[in-house]
Amino acid sequence: MRLVSIWQWSPWGLLLWQLCSWCLGSPSPSTAPDKKTGSQGLRFRLAGFPRKPYEGRVEIQRAGEWGTICDDDFTLQAAHVLCRELGYTEATGWTHSAKYGAGTGRIWLDNLSCRGTEQSVTECASRGWGNSDCTHDEDAGVICKDQRLPGFSDSNVIEVEHHLQVEEVRLRPAVGWGRRPLPVTEGLVEVRLPGGWSKVCDKGWSAHNSHVVCGMLGFPGEKRVNTAFYRLLAQRQQHSFGLHGVACVGTEAHLSLCSLEFYRANDTTRCAGGGPVVVSCVAGPLYSVSSGQKKQQQPKPQEEARVRLKGGAHPGEGRVEVLKAGTWGTVCDRKWDVQAASVVCRELGFGSAREALTGARMGQDVSKRYECANFGEQGITVGCWDLYRHDIDCQWIDITDVKPGNYILQVIINPNFEVAESDFTNNAMKCNCKYDGHRIWVHNCHIGDAFSEEANRRFERYPGQTSNQVV
Repeated sequence: MRLVSIWQWSPWGLLLWQLCSWCLGSPSPSTAPDKKTGSQGLRFRLAGFPRKPYEGRVEIQRAGEWGTICDDDFTLQAAHVLCRELGYTEATGWTHSAKYGAGTGRIWLDNLSCRGTEQSVTECASRGWGNSDCTHDEDAGVICKDQRLPGFSDSNVIEVEHHLQVEEVRLRPAVGWGRRPLPVTEGLVEVRLPGGWSKVCDKGWSAHNSHVVCGMLGFPGEKRVNTAFYRLLAQRQQHSFGLHGVACVGTEAHLSLCSLEFYRANDTTRCAGGGPVVVSCVAGPLYSVSSGQKKQQQPKPQEEARVRLKGGAHPGEGRVEVLKAGTWGTVCDRKWDVQAASVVCRELGFGSAREALTGARMGQDVSKRYECANFGEQGITVGCWDLYRHDIDCQWIDITDVKPGNYILQVIINPNFEVAESDFTNNAMKCNCKYDGHRIWVHNCHIGDAFSEEANRRFERYPGQTSNQVV
């Protein structure tokens, strides 16, 4: 087995690598605009959308053919090198899984490994030019710092023609702008173009388009709007239109991924016979409606959710878990993309997904194998005196005065919430156990929130269970 595979897949290897990098010090990216002799014959560009000028899918032209880089083993150090190839001082981040769209042509580099100090990408290790087992769904991208290298001038950098693209979308209330309560769920759709904010022509506008706009703004769905009121209001106002002919399928995560047309600068007649697009979105559960807007309604009993996010630091992010047959489990990240993530986000009451994370970025699920051995005096003694060692898996519990019977064994970490965590619900482990006076059988062990509510109630009603109260 190659050493690189161990580093890639072992969490301990990754931790050790991080510790070593901290101890030895990561090399600071060079900002010197020295001549890059190793890059002769190569040309570089950033492509894809939606993006800003200093970010995008990395594309390299070699032997007259443009190609991409696979995200396998890609790191921030490689992004530093590529950003300097493009004339920027350093990288601030990198992307995977074709965040800026899938490229075409060859995949020039795979398993790219750089220290970060190289003057050229040709000095980095890889599988060799054109040797890759990736698809364009794994194209890597970089986010460079918006700061140019002093005196940088290189004909090898190709500036991609900047086509007009939708950078941002917002809803502008037709009346009372600035005085409406947040979030704004209904209003005129405005798109941000290089020249500023513009309206969208409503000729040919569909519910699919509204679905995409609401998703971009963080709302799970759209609803019908009183177009007659807005039509009457539009006749009294002047509007600057910049976009028309929008045609979305409804599954897009961003309006720029839809088919659309921009008005040319010399267009004198814009949106003839039409008006500005108006969209009304359905707010998710995070946005509660105040009592002043609607009459208080009796809350309807909600069924237990069958999809949830765990391990995230903020609302709307985390490891996807699905409830099936009373037990929570995870989802494999194979072919996991923004479209699939958007389905989950909308089901949870959010809008379209901004990013689909892979590689257990939000932690792995109930999977370590434990090994027990007698290390001598250890564990919890009579009177609950703690003697355990931190580097072993198993501890002993004194049951000298425990009577035979059926019990629930429960172990809780951080019970008083003295240590800050993003999620406390997985700190308890429960098991059914039976004690006959000589031996103990432990079974049905699970983390505290691993079962559905009904399955957990059945677990708590363990047949013949003896009181767990310590007397």
